[in-house]
Amino acid sequence: MIQAVGLTSNPRKALPPAVDDVSFEARAGRVTVLLGASGAGKTTVLRLMLELQQGRGLTYFRGRPLHRIAHPSREVGVLLGDVPGHPSRTVRGHLRMLCAATGVPVRRADEVLEVVGLVSLRDERLGTLSRGMDRRLGLACALLADPHTLVLDAPADGLSSRENRWLHGMLRAHADQGGTVLTTTTDPKEAARTADQVVTLKEGRLVADQDAADFARTRLRPRVAVRSPHAARLAALLTKEARTAHCSVEVVQEDGNRLSVYGSTCAHVGEAAFRHGILIHQLADETGDMGSDAVVMAAVGVVGAEARVEASATADCTEPDTDTDTDDSFDNLAEAEAEAEAEAETEVGSEAEVERPDTTPPPAPAQSPPLPSPRAADALSALPPPISVRSAPSPLRPLRYELRRAAGISTGFLTGAAVLVVSALTAVLLARVGHTPQARLLAAWPAQLPLPPAALGAGLLGALAFGDEFRHPALAADRGTVPRRLGMLTAKLVVAAFTALLLAFLTMGCNAEVLYLLYGREFAKVPGDWLALTASWFGLVVGCAWAGVLAAGVFRSTTAGLAAVLAVPVAVVPLVQAAAENTSVRTAAGLSVRLREVLLVQWPFGGERYLSAAVRLVAQPVGWALALSLTTLLCAYLFTTLRSRVR
Repeated sequence: MIQAVGLTSNPRKALPPAVDDVSFEARAGRVTVLLGASGAGKTTVLRLMLELQQGRGLTYFRGRPLHRIAHPSREVGVLLGDVPGHPSRTVRGHLRMLCAATGVPVRRADEVLEVVGLVSLRDERLGTLSRGMDRRLGLACALLADPHTLVLDAPADGLSSRENRWLHGMLRAHADQGGTVLTTTTDPKEAARTADQVVTLKEGRLVADQDAADFARTRLRPRVAVRSPHAARLAALLTKEARTAHCSVEVVQEDGNRLSVYGSTCAHVGEAAFRHGILIHQLADETGDMGSDAVVMAAVGVVGAEARVEASATADCTEPDTDTDTDDSFDNLAEAEAEAEAEAETEVGSEAEVERPDTTPPPAPAQSPPLPSPRAADALSALPPPISVRSAPSPLRPLRYELRRAAGISTGFLTGAAVLVVSALTAVLLARVGHTPQARLLAAWPAQLPLPPAALGAGLLGALAFGDEFRHPALAADRGTVPRRLGMLTAKLVVAAFTALLLAFLTMGCNAEVLYLLYGREFAKVPGDWLALTASWFGLVVGCAWAGVLAAGVFRSTTAGLAAVLAVPVAVVPLVQAAAENTSVRTAAGLSVRLREVLLVQWPFGGERYLSAAVRLVAQPVGWALALSLTTLLCAYLFTTLRSRVR
């Protein structure tokens, strides 16, 4: 079950809070609906419950706050808005990726596809789904980890009547199996038809918390809407005639010149107004919410407040005598108004007792002390605890998640193919022009370009690794934020490094083959110092990929990740070269010998040679620039991660 206590959003500038002291319960085995017009605060309540928005209050899911649950997606299935998935990803691929994120077996994706009826569309792209199919996929994502509680924001919005029936049948089946279902809607008829419990909100406040049957009787009854400048006279007249005819009629004055007449018809009200010369501006049949500011003017023919609320007829309503003298009616009108006012005073109290919403906070679980309401009269009473926005947990299987994320769309394959084509054409042009060193020829790296095509492609793929998370946040479906945890970062760095190495190897091989086919063996020969050059080449490509990953993770943008890659040769390398020309900077030559003298030990297995090669590699301007950029970006990433944890 769900227990929400004192949910209050932070005050807005010059405006009251969007949600103010909302408390209710959603019990297991029941479908609970938050009802309210647009702007009533329904979505804000859900975001406060799910700790996606700062405010005050407390929400228990089966006795535990959400941040105390180890794996929230296994306890609460969430659907807020559209499915946050990449439009080029397939339905099945999206669910398989979420299986790795939630730690459930991959076969669960096929099971939920069968449950929601999307088996035939499992190979369709998310961007091609209709509104109804998108709602089905959203429900499949919420059901993927088999949660006990479903929290869905306007799940039936934009659906046809047939899709509505299917959705409500699914939610009813989940509740019948012992689960908790909490949804929102703006349609009172839908709430009465599908819910077991209706929680009504208006302007951020709780109006009523009722069973569906009570809601349908008291707040969703057929009525006659009347607008007249003489609303009070008409109300008294209808009251007197209903008492005379022994009819169950209730007259409610809502906002001065508007009346709602329950238990009567347009014909009866119109004839009564015509007989007594009362001007009518509006007369129509309606079915809808009574509202929270309605004032009961009169109720006739029913004994007791409970019977009046149910509006049960005590006698057959006969038409009044049309030959009644109008003058006599006007003579008795003052007496009727006085009697109606006296009855209204006694019955308004009964109405308030019957229809007053039960806003008493539900009892807190045994492990948590009861919290007083923030609207208590005592100024010294404690407010509900603040709600802090917490980042989503990392994928439970981050490496598997990252592999499925990267391979699930064609962007990576298209980028790799474009890099190979551009690199081969560049190598051919460099060979045709001549005067290009063999190492740069095989890497297709003209002196006029800051980076070769392979390094730019690796940096772009690295930037997409985190940039797509923020553009299409699949991991934020249940918590609202994209996690920036070390486990997820490690998985992305590993996959980005593997992709960069594969791209670098294929680029060099493709360039060598093209040069051999067009110009012969002379242009495709391997340089003598190929080992050091290969290590430098792989280090450059992997460094660009990692710079893209870290920059996109820090700045939450693919463009920022690619800009960080380009900034290395354009901005950082000149700075490093300027610093290296300073006489205060010591050279790295002989570092291995000096280390041996300090440590007084012999390097095993010829480690001096490998250390010297690594030092020479890093000592290059591009190597220094990449190392400096990666160190700075990694520190920034760790800082943002630790700051989010502290918050």
